[in-house]
Amino acid sequence: MNVRIEPSWKQQLQEEFDKPYFEKLVTFIKDEYKRAHVLPPGHQIFHIFNSCPFEKVKVVILGQDPYPNPGQYYGVCFSVPDGVAIPGSLSNIFKEIHQDLGKPIPTSGNLDRWVAQGVFPLNSVLTVRAHETGSHRNMGWEIFTDAVIRKLSEKRKNLIFMLWGSYAKEKLSL
Repeated sequence: MNVRIEPSWKQQLQEEFDKPYFEKLVTFIKDEYKRAHVLPPGHQIFHIFNSCPFEKVKVVILGQDPYPNPGQYYGVCFSVPDGVAIPGSLSNIFKEIHQDLGKPIPTSGNLDRWVAQGVFPLNSVLTVRAHETGSHRNMGWEIFTDAVIRKLSEKRKNLIFMLWGSYAKEKLSL
């Protein structure tokens, strides 16, 4: 399957794109976009991959699901666009950084500045129906993102994996 994604990621993940589960996932997602309000917009599903090439990743932060409210999720886990209220989970992250390092708490929840430095915040599920948390779980995204984690773990040296929360900790074996 020809997926539009940054070339280094395409090279690493092409075998996943060619697997039957991924074809079923794409069919499901296309159908969902036809009948429901799905987040993020289609062109932003692989935003994190397109913003941080495979060889530039230094830190992987694992999340679970995209934010389900329109205007919040644009393809970067935990991040929200400038001008959008900072969600509780991200606010807690900023508070911890402030407590640990004394850094001021940002007024914007946009993490693109982190991504530009090689931080790769990745949800295990990359799409969601608006206002329906978990609506795209167990449809194939977890297989795909587990493969992403494995590729990074196997092919990259000196990466840091941040497993925040019990769901992320389940990925330790990857």
